[in-house]
Amino acid sequence: MKLMFKQRLFSWLDSYDVFDRDGSVVYTVKGELSWGHRLQIYDAQGEHLGTVQEKVLTLLPRFQLYLGDRLAGTITKEFTFFRPRFTLDCNGWTVDGDLWEWDYQVMDGSRTVMSLQKQVWNWTDTYSMNIPQPKDALLCLMIVLAIDAAKCSQGK
Repeated sequence: MKLMFKQRLFSWLDSYDVFDRDGSVVYTVKGELSWGHRLQIYDAQGEHLGTVQEKVLTLLPRFQLYLGDRLAGTITKEFTFFRPRFTLDCNGWTVDGDLWEWDYQVMDGSRTVMSLQKQVWNWTDTYSMNIPQPKDALLCLMIVLAIDAAKCSQGK
């Protein structure tokens, strides 16, 4: 499964449309005004599917991932000097990114759950996600949104 999303150009809060390879909207992401980032994810029919919520008053960015109202996991940015690193407490998955935080993979042991590439020559943040198993798509999207919000929190 391949998904692509880009941040809307004129949006006060984080707002994204997520498309499949045919250009059809699969998910809509809407930011809400709150302490820290709060992103609500909806399917194409407008049904709420999940939430990415930043925990405030933490030393480093930390996000909770909710599938519906159920906490599915957390992702925390670690303190490092060079290569960015995130600790993912969700399904036993890990995140491995490059130096610039543009390309990374989510792994389940030796299985690639998702690979992501940021397209750098666009007006807004634009990402391409490759997800071999469609059942992992929503949680993968939530991880990407949390990492993007963490970079935003740090002024990148």
